[in-house]
Order: sequence, then structure tokens, then C-alpha cells
Amino acid sequence: MSQLYRALPSVDRALDALAEYAPAAPRKGEVALAALPRALVREHVNGFLDVCREEIREGVYNAPEQLSLQALLPRMAAHVRAASRPHFRRVLNGTGVVVHTNLGRSLLADVAVEAVREACAHYSNLEFDLATGERGSRYSHVERILCQVTGAEAGLVVNNNAAAVMLVLDTLCKGREVIVSRGQLVEIGGSFRIPEVMEKSGARLREVGATNRTHLRDYENAITEETAALLRVHTSNYRIVGFHKEVTLDEMVALGRKHGLPVLEDLGSGSFHDFTALGLGDEPTVQQVVAAGPDVVTFSGDKVLGGPQAGIIVGRKEWIDRIKKNPMNRALRIDKMTLAALEATMRLYVDPELARRSIPTLSMVTATAEELRRRARRLAGRISRDLGEAFTVTMQDGASRVGGGSFPERDLRTTLVRVTPRDFSATELKQRLLDTDPPLVGRLEEDAFCLDPRTLSDGEFPLVSMALEQAATR
Repeated sequence: MSQLYRALPSVDRALDALAEYAPAAPRKGEVALAALPRALVREHVNGFLDVCREEIREGVYNAPEQLSLQALLPRMAAHVRAASRPHFRRVLNGTGVVVHTNLGRSLLADVAVEAVREACAHYSNLEFDLATGERGSRYSHVERILCQVTGAEAGLVVNNNAAAVMLVLDTLCKGREVIVSRGQLVEIGGSFRIPEVMEKSGARLREVGATNRTHLRDYENAITEETAALLRVHTSNYRIVGFHKEVTLDEMVALGRKHGLPVLEDLGSGSFHDFTALGLGDEPTVQQVVAAGPDVVTFSGDKVLGGPQAGIIVGRKEWIDRIKKNPMNRALRIDKMTLAALEATMRLYVDPELARRSIPTLSMVTATAEELRRRARRLAGRISRDLGEAFTVTMQDGASRVGGGSFPERDLRTTLVRVTPRDFSATELKQRLLDTDPPLVGRLEEDAFCLDPRTLSDGEFPLVSMALEQAATR
């Protein structure tokens, strides 16, 4: 055994060999071994040699030549490359959930990606007025286009919708009561709840009505001198069915005008596209909500809207101007990358059809069942040609979801590609695919690993096949 230990190459020899290793040329998206920091490579080589020592103790090796640098180099290079991969990296989404919260939510349109690249690679007029040469406002880059698309008088953007709601309440309602229906006290992702957001803002919650039924008189009877605003929270991530009633936005606006109180509407997942034709229900668009006349409307930029993570605030200028002056606004403001991506995304919405084609979230949600069946056939054919001996590949009708807390319990028709390994279980395949490069995430249905082409681009089909090959030969 001592001879085997002595046969292991030194760390310095291994480092020099890795720097010149021929297969070190990376695939697209990978960094060449020679380009990695030597200290990082040294750490991973030490880890690899520790594995070899453990294998010696377990009797894996029986001859010194098996532990020569030449013999170990391919495996060592693979180990170092795998260990050096970024922790935050690309994943192939085969789940069929378009706005997948755990997988990064919405994908940006090409023009938005390019806008972010420009913002990162060069200096910009982030807070510089090119007309006067003086200091400018970062919000000017998106406010005009927000107002043009939504019909609002003014707008502001912060880092997410929870922040938007908190900023609005802190500005307009701090130390006073906000009236809201019990049936609208939602919990959003990450266990953040509307009552807790309100508490942090300094506003006092005044619940009215019952969980399933709230009437206009419930709001009116609760109004006192302590009332600062009326709040509606759109229940975009769940539904109440059966014996149910809630006050309409038109009724709420009329009540607010009657008592001189601002009406606040938290849309949650705001949408500029009408999805009614897809059978997704009658979810209101931001434009429809703004037209109904609430004073302030808040919604997310990175869900159904299809932009970057952001909390968008639009409404009447008198209220938005007050919100802009809140010192908390600086703590919640967005950076130049978000601004660039949001402006580019909003410009697409000036032409609704261009937005539908160009914004990945919209194009994926609106893909037809016939189109998805054709794409599933191509994906299944690709996998069968490349890996027919390792997997059985079939197709079946299935359902996709919008995701991101939007359109709950509403399915979209799709065609699933079922991949069944010949030599191990579908559950094992799902686990192995988490360690491929890039990882591939799908779903298990009836003892098969299923892929939904709705959330996989045609350009990703070769990567899907590659990931399955890695999983089969691991």
C-alpha cells in the first residue's frame, strides 16, 4: 500500500500537467483549466488526491502504474472542471412551468439581455441628464414608457413587489389604519405575508368581511378618522370558489372618492397581455386596472410581465411624487442592470404582437398545442437517435403551468416527452440529471421522466440529449 501512496503524483506536477492538458479546451460556457486561478486548481487537485488515497485504502488500485500522472490526468481534469463550476449556473427547464420561481422565473427577451450587457460593459447615463449635463434621475429612464404602456400618470420602480407595497404603505399610511378584506390577506413566496409587510411599514391592518365574502358595507362601516387608505390585494396565487363575493375595483374606487381616501391595488403578478383566449380566466391586465381609477397600483416585473425582478408602482402623480421622496426609496432602488432590462422589455410592449413574439414568457405561455406537439416530436426523435439503446422514448398528452403564483389551477395543453431508462429507474435518472452539465430538471409521471417542450427552446434540444447521455454513462 505504501508503494501505491508513493506512486501518486505531486500537486505541483499535477498543476503543470493540467495547464497543458490537451482536452482542457472548454465547451461553450466553460472556462479552460489553464485560465482558472492556480490556487483554486491546487485546492481541487488536493481534494482529488484525497479521493485517490481513500480508494487505495478501499483496494480500488493494485498497481503503481494505475496511479501515474498519465493514468490519472483525464479523471483529474474532469474532477477539477466539475469542482470549479460556478455554484450559480444555467439549468435546462423541462418542467413545463414557465415562470418557475426556483429556476429564476422569467427569461429576458434578447433585446433586454443585450441592454444589460451594454449597461455592464460601459459607462452610462444612469443618473446623468444628457440634455443639461447635470445630475439626473435613474427613474426617468423607465417612467415615461411605463406611463405610455399602462396609462398611468406617473411611475416608480423598486427591487421587488413586496418592497413596492411596503414603500407605498410606509409613505401614505404609516401610523394609521389600512382597510383590507380578510380574504385577501395572502402569503406570497418565501412565507412573506401581507399582514407582516404592512406591520413592517408602520401601517395598522384593519380586517373586514369574512374569508369568503366581503361586502362594500364592510369597508364603509370600518372607515374612521384613523383610516389612511383602502387596500385591495389581488389573489393571483390562489382561488376561492363556491359561496364567494368580493368588492369590485370600481366599487372600491367610488368608495374611496366618496370619503377622500386613496385606493391601493396590489396586483402581485401584473400582466400587460390579455390571456383570456387561452382559457386562463379573466385575470385583469395592468392597463384595465389603471383605467378603473385606483390611486396606486403595484405589481411584479419578473413574472407574467416577462422582465427583470422589480416592483413597479404606477398611479396618480400626486401620490407617486410623495412615494418618490420617501428616504426608504434609496434602500429599495433598482440598479442599472434592472433598469436596462426593464426599459428594453417595456419598449416591446408598445407593440403587443412584437411583445408576444419576443418576450420568452409570453411566447411560451401562448404556444399552441399543435406547435408543442411538433416540437415534442422533434425532441423525442433527437433523443431516440442519439440514445435509443439507453432509453425508451414516447410521447403523451400533458399539462403545463404558467407558474410564479399566476393563474393557479389553470392548465395549458402540451405534449410531454417520456424518457424511461432501460437499466435503472426514472427516479434515479431524475437525480443523476441534477449533476449533468448543464443540469436538466423535469418531472416524474407514471414511472417515467417527462420533459415539456414548452419551456425548452429548440436550441436546447442538443443539450438535453447531451445531459441524458451523461446521466446514462455516469
